[in-house]
Amino acid sequence: MSASKLHKSRRSMLMLLAIFILPIVLAKLALEQQWFNYGVTNQGQLLANELTLAELGLADKDFQQQWLLLYTLPTHCDQQCENTLVSVNNTYIALGKEMSRVKPVALTQHALNATQSEKIQVNKWRFESMPAMAKAVITHSQVLIVDPLGNVILSHVPPKNAEELPQFGKAILADFKKLLKYSRIG
Repeated sequence: MSASKLHKSRRSMLMLLAIFILPIVLAKLALEQQWFNYGVTNQGQLLANELTLAELGLADKDFQQQWLLLYTLPTHCDQQCENTLVSVNNTYIALGKEMSRVKPVALTQHALNATQSEKIQVNKWRFESMPAMAKAVITHSQVLIVDPLGNVILSHVPPKNAEELPQFGKAILADFKKLLKYSRIG
């Protein structure tokens, strides 16, 4: 074999090895250096501890076999609370054809006034007084996603300012659509 053919053969072999080895090395570096999120697809916070409707004091037959969009209102519903309630209501409406599978529930500590009630579709919502068991577990206002079996799955904490409310609603909507797409119950 001539020297030039040997040189070409070695160069071809090295290029072939580089083509197969380089992606593996890059993937290993990406994992070790944490260049990407590790399979995170949900927008809300997954609950670490198991929480059920029964533990919240909401073991009602109306809540069974249906997904719940559970909004726990703060003690005093100010303008930001009203804006969040409207955003959650709009998120519920944005579910479109999947609305029939989801029941919006608001846990209140005080009844809503007339101006707050007219901002949302009151006939679609179910307003419940927050049980004492729920007050012990839920310390701040949040939106919870509950599956048809009564397990609280995800929590979304409302933003502090109105500029972040559209993104907040989109995050809830994305989580709900994904859950409803893959769920065969409810």
